[in-house]
Parts: sequence; C-alpha cells; structure tokens
Amino acid sequence: MRLLRTIQLDQSDRVVFAQAAEPGEWAVPGTFVFAGRSPDTLSRKEQIAFRSGFLGVTSFGWSTLAVVTEIRGEDHDQAVTALAHQLIQHLGAPDLDTALPAAREEIALAADLCRGHDDGTLIALHRRIDETGALCEQFRSLKPRQETAFSAGYLQGHDKAFHLVETEEDEDAETLDITSLGHREGEP
Repeated sequence: MRLLRTIQLDQSDRVVFAQAAEPGEWAVPGTFVFAGRSPDTLSRKEQIAFRSGFLGVTSFGWSTLAVVTEIRGEDHDQAVTALAHQLIQHLGAPDLDTALPAAREEIALAADLCRGHDDGTLIALHRRIDETGALCEQFRSLKPRQETAFSAGYLQGHDKAFHLVETEEDEDAETLDITSLGHREGEP
C-alpha cells in the first residue's frame, strides 16, 4: 500500500502556512478541516492552506506537496491513530471510538490518491469553490526527472524552479539590475 508523506523542497511552507507540517510525516488531503467554513472567512494563511495544503497527521500542519511512499501495516495503523487523536484535539471529536472511523476513511482516501503512482511521485492539490458553491479538488502528479540540473540528491529530481529564456533586447526597454536590489543606497 502507498500513502502520502509531506515533503519540503524549500522553507516556503514555514512562511505561507500558520502551521507547517513536519517533513516526512504521513499526510491526507485534509479538506474536512474546512467543512462548513466559507473561504471568505478564513485568514490569509488559512486561505493558502485551503487552496493548496495537505494536512500532516502528526503535527496537524500543512504541506504544499506530498510524495507517494510505500507504507507498512504498523505505520498505517499509527497514522490512523495519530489522525484520530488530532480529530479529538482540534475538531472536537468526543472520543477515540468516534474519531477512528473518520480517520480511517481519510487515510483510505489518501491511499486511493496514491493508487497507480510510483514511489517518489509528488502530488500537488488545488481546492476551490465553484460557481455553484460546491467544493472542488484537483490533484496533479509531478514525476521527478532522471537527471537534475544541480545533481542534488535531496531534491529527488525536482530541482528546476525557473526556466530562463533568452530574448532580443529592446533598446527602449527599462533595465533592472537585480543584484542591486539586495543593497541599500550608500552600501557596497
């Protein structure tokens, strides 16, 4: 069986979310956190979590990306139990007997998302409310490249954030020296 695990390719999750998930914890889509809440009533960081966050089951924090990973039986059971405890602590489930079925269902949904994907496939999520008021979720899979630009193993083939394209210079175009942006006037 495969399940989602949080992954951080950089530190941006720690900035954009009120609480970032810890790298490597088991994850679920976590849409249930927003049930009955209008996106208009959410704080800016909650809106970002609503639009693109996976929920870490141990920290109850958010991650922009999740990676498909094989899970052993005992780890699966621990993930279900961890999520059930979070449902009690954060969402008011009355007891473990009530929270466990809901946690199992959410973990099963995450496992179903992994079906047909190889280990190491990144999954991205986009949530929105459509014109009828229905909640819509879209999931994208991002497969790592065999060769990476920087050959950094920890990036797992996902290391190219920008693609630079050469263009012809326009003589009337305004130019910007980006190296000067980091310096204040009068400083070297």
